[in-house]
Amino acid sequence: ALGTNNDNFVACPERALDWGVRRPLLLQELAAATPDIICLQEVDHYKFLEAALSPLGYRGLWEPKPDSPCKYVPDNNGPDGCALLWRADRFTLVEEHHHHIERTLSAVQVVLLAVLRHEASGREVCVATTHLKARAGALMSTIRNQQGIDLLNVVAAHADGRPVLLAGDFNAEPSEPVYRTVLQHPALRLASAYSKASHRVEEDDGVAHGDPVAASAQGEPPYTTWKIREEGEQCHTIDYIFYSRSAFSVSALMDFPSGEALGPGRAPSYQYPSDHFSLCAELRLEDSRPEPRPPGRCASERTK
Repeated sequence: ALGTNNDNFVACPERALDWGVRRPLLLQELAAATPDIICLQEVDHYKFLEAALSPLGYRGLWEPKPDSPCKYVPDNNGPDGCALLWRADRFTLVEEHHHHIERTLSAVQVVLLAVLRHEASGREVCVATTHLKARAGALMSTIRNQQGIDLLNVVAAHADGRPVLLAGDFNAEPSEPVYRTVLQHPALRLASAYSKASHRVEEDDGVAHGDPVAASAQGEPPYTTWKIREEGEQCHTIDYIFYSRSAFSVSALMDFPSGEALGPGRAPSYQYPSDHFSLCAELRLEDSRPEPRPPGRCASERTK
């Protein structure tokens, strides 16, 4: 949202940061993935996205930050916030909830939550997205953890036993307290889609038996964002898709571009419209009924 002003992407050509250049790249990426559910953060062009994705069958919600940094940029497009969209032929909106999580006057973030009914099965899923406070340091890590606690309380209150999908920019590496807070919530029982430990893509050396959260953290990809700013190159994992581990299984994941593919300027660039890479997971919603299924009946539904 602030790419041409305050984000200091010193290795990126200024022209590549223009919304007119980034816009078609973003739409191409979304159209290529054809996700059933989309969660976006730092969205200050929601009206454009809504108009562009509506002909493709999407409906959506948007919640702006109450004190968005975008509002202080000259000639701004308005506040940024979180957006949640879904394919209307696959899901029907049952409930929507818009929340603010506030721990300091300068750290007011939003939670956007929707309960969606899967048309094919009639089952309901609770989907939430958020963008936690950025910046490094012990104080900000503590604030993010407190925001994470508030976030989970909101999700648990509205999930009401439904399967949960929670996606967003947490601005926290797996070593931060909020990562553990999310995975150890007793009611939600979440796992991280991109962690190898969560869906047993690889067997670890037994750490999972002693500390499943540590195993999950070790199994996360090395980066979800890779950029160069004035203070140096930044390559780390801060974005996640969390899911109810008792209700979903991970069928497929979209890979991130390699350092070689990104090139020396990293991201954003003329090829990649954001300094964050898209997390795209195909999740299988498992059949929750205990009785045996008739022969030939599909055991699950897919959403991605």
